[in-house]
Amino acid sequence: MEDTEIIDLFWKRDESAIQELQSKYYGYCYKIAWNLLENHEDAQECLNDTWFAAWRQMPPHRPVVLSAFVGKITRGFAIDSFRKKYAVKRGRMYKEDVCSEMDEINFSYTVDEQMAEKELVRVIEKFLLKLREADRDIFIRRYWYLDSIKEIAERHGVTEGCIKTNLCRNRKKLYGMLKREVLI
Repeated sequence: MEDTEIIDLFWKRDESAIQELQSKYYGYCYKIAWNLLENHEDAQECLNDTWFAAWRQMPPHRPVVLSAFVGKITRGFAIDSFRKKYAVKRGRMYKEDVCSEMDEINFSYTVDEQMAEKELVRVIEKFLLKLREADRDIFIRRYWYLDSIKEIAERHGVTEGCIKTNLCRNRKKLYGMLKREVLI
C-alpha cells in the first residue's frame, strides 16, 4: 500500500491504518529501536508506542514523508527508553556517547527558541547535501540509525579512528552552520 493511502486511512480514523503502517515499516522502525536498545522487548515496546503516537498525531498532522515521520517517532521513544534504562547505571556503552555527541552543539539558548522546527530541518538538510556521499552516509548511520563506529568503519572499509575523526569534523561543521543560521 502506498504511503498516501496509509495516511488517508489515518485521516479517516480507519483502524486498519495501524496494521498497514506496521506491515510496511516494521523492519525499518525495528532496526532504529534495536540499534539503540539491543533488546527485543524494549524495541517492541518502542514500536507499539510508535504506532499509537502515529494514530494520535494523524490528524491533525499530515506527514510529507511517512518513513521519516515514523522513524523520528521511533527514534525518540528509543532514546527515551535508553536514557531511562541507563540513568542510574551509566555504562560505558557507545550509545550513551552517541546521545551525548550531538549535545556538543549546544547554545546558551535552545535552537527551538531561535528557529522553528521547519527551519532547523532545512538547515540540517542543507548541511547534509553539502557533504560528500560517504560523509553523509557516515553521519546518518551514526546519528539517525545509531550504528556503532565499528559497523560504520566496516561498511566503509576504513579504521574506527577515521570514522571518529570524520564525525567530529562534521559535527563541528554542523555547529558552525547552525551558529551562522541562528545568529544571522
